[in-house]
Amino acid sequence: MLKVLGLTVLLSFSGAVLATSVADSHTEMAGCESCHQDGAPSSDMAYENETCISCHGSMKELEGDAHKQHDGVITCSDCHVVHEASPASGSCTSCHQP
Repeated sequence: MLKVLGLTVLLSFSGAVLATSVADSHTEMAGCESCHQDGAPSSDMAYENETCISCHGSMKELEGDAHKQHDGVITCSDCHVVHEASPASGSCTSCHQP
């Protein structure tokens, strides 16, 4: 019974986390400046991707095979759509065929 209750609470919490975007959770820290230089997006997203790495570590340091396999191949913003409530973009199909 306790396992079921614990799982229910965990799943409820995970749904709440996915209901907000990465940007929403990061702006609570320091506004838009937590990711964007002077609060405005850069034209090439280089500053933003470096900001991700400075807080979270490089892709080879992150958990999960997907990060390690793509280290040096793509950037954080290639997959993570930070202003939408979704875990990753559909950019995978540009290299991987379903």
